[in-house]
Amino acid sequence: MNESFLRLRMSAHDAHYGGNLVDGARMLALFGDAATELLIQHDGDEGLFVAYDMVEFKAPVYAGDYIEIRARISRVGNTSRAMSFEAYKVIEAAPTPEQPSRARLIPEPLLVTRATGTCMVPKQFQRSGE
Repeated sequence: MNESFLRLRMSAHDAHYGGNLVDGARMLALFGDAATELLIQHDGDEGLFVAYDMVEFKAPVYAGDYIEIRARISRVGNTSRAMSFEAYKVIEAAPTPEQPSRARLIPEPLLVTRATGTCMVPKQFQRSGE
């Protein structure tokens, strides 16, 4: 099955709560980006995100953290595409008063969010033998 991989740094703009905490909706937006990439790879069309079946927030994410998004298509139906998503923290911000840009590599990526969902691509928009 197709897979998608994104890695990016959470910025101060992504922080929504006190202490530079990033809201969970940001992870879901990134899952949506990964889903779009997967649908383009598989069908040649962006398709539509229909629903999340399950979402779990496992650990906090802060501005300055690097997040890795992993997504894959787990089942292909006539027009539906079941997908699974995971977000891992791979680098975390670790500022100190003396070193405000300090960060540390996380030896074992930390699962911060996971989800499953369904997307769909109408038949007339699916790639046909390209």
